[in-house]
Amino acid sequence: MRQISLPGSRSWSTVADMASLPRPRTNGAMNTLLAEDTPAHDWYRFVLSFPPHLVRDYLQRFGLGPGTRVLDPFCGTGTTLVEAKKLGVPSCGLEAVAVSRLAASTKVNWAPDPDGLMGHAELVAEKALASLAADGISDQPMVSVPGGVRLRSLPAQSAKLLLKDSISALPLHKVLVLKEAIEGEHDTSFVDHERLALARILPTEVGNLRFGPEVGVGSIKRDAAVVSAWLARMRSICDDLRQLQPLDVTQADAKNGDARMIGQSVEPNSVDAVITSPPYPNEKDYSRTVRLESVLLGYLTSRADLQAMKRGLVRSNTRGVYRDDEDDAWVSDNAEVERIAKAIEARRIELGKESGFERMYHRVTRLYFGGMARHLVSLSHVLKPGARLAYVVGDQASYLRIMIRTGHLLAEIAERAGYEVESIDLFRTRQATATRDQLREEVLVLRWPGTASSSPKR
Repeated sequence: MRQISLPGSRSWSTVADMASLPRPRTNGAMNTLLAEDTPAHDWYRFVLSFPPHLVRDYLQRFGLGPGTRVLDPFCGTGTTLVEAKKLGVPSCGLEAVAVSRLAASTKVNWAPDPDGLMGHAELVAEKALASLAADGISDQPMVSVPGGVRLRSLPAQSAKLLLKDSISALPLHKVLVLKEAIEGEHDTSFVDHERLALARILPTEVGNLRFGPEVGVGSIKRDAAVVSAWLARMRSICDDLRQLQPLDVTQADAKNGDARMIGQSVEPNSVDAVITSPPYPNEKDYSRTVRLESVLLGYLTSRADLQAMKRGLVRSNTRGVYRDDEDDAWVSDNAEVERIAKAIEARRIELGKESGFERMYHRVTRLYFGGMARHLVSLSHVLKPGARLAYVVGDQASYLRIMIRTGHLLAEIAERAGYEVESIDLFRTRQATATRDQLREEVLVLRWPGTASSSPKR
């Protein structure tokens, strides 16, 4: 181990090399899904997910096994839950974004009979193709729509939630026809896998989205195959189920929950370890990344639905901030958070930045770290004494290039909440979009002593 010290922070022991298991050697490949990890993980994967091999490292380092329980309070699409189940470690996850929760819960559901599921999927596909054919529409990309055909579309208030041109009219029609066939042939044993396969093909195979630092619209596809692409995904899921079913003996659950109020969803003194990656303090609106799937699968139908979902998330970007938010009170006396927030606001004034979002940069910084402080205090009540925790976090400079050393600041907040800091492990480095600086992505490793002296402090 070696020591690092960054400006405005104290020093903690840092693991220089976490290569205890074979993994990609290049820095850029550290976050890559390995070929052997694709079963279940690749059914649907959030573009910013951390990799299964990282979860394996910490499951082994923490000595977790069948008699323990791991929690992921920001479980996203279920990377921790899937990997824990593969290794026989019971797990639970919390997720406030409905389509991500669908992914997490479905990716650990290995019970469906693969042959029965595939047979049902073929029936659904047959129904969808027949409906399309009745209108003279082929599932394969077409040059034009037959005359007199009225394409299906979304209700106006649902359509307004999407990025403009995120899906073209003809592929959208096909998606809505397929969705109707899935619901029309509804089978509770199969429907989640069928809906997830549809979510998997939507962003780029069917839609026009591209993913870089932010989600955006790429090349516009006038048309795309939908039913055949979905059926190919269903075959892949069924092939994976044949491999995974012998391992289907370990409990894994994904629940609807706010990571700042964990006691509402998880039993006291029931968790041996935490492996998770919370949102980072930046301008990435994580709900936009899954917006197309959320709207087309019916999880979001109005701005009221979107706001209700966002209220269950840690405030990590200005598009998720509300007037009555009070999480900043949890860090009102934290000198480093205050220094960063003031530096951001001073830079904004210096640069003459006057948009409504830019005016909230300093506030969202306080709300983010306050929300994480609130999370850690809430979490402590469900941890067993000696529980160990791994948080994948990253440095940020999104707010007018003011550097935020997220891992070190969260370590300080965790200590104040009664946790012990074991180490800050370097996972990889990445390049800042605006400054080209090398930013650290780290794993903050904590321990909950669970003694009277470690009672959480607000």
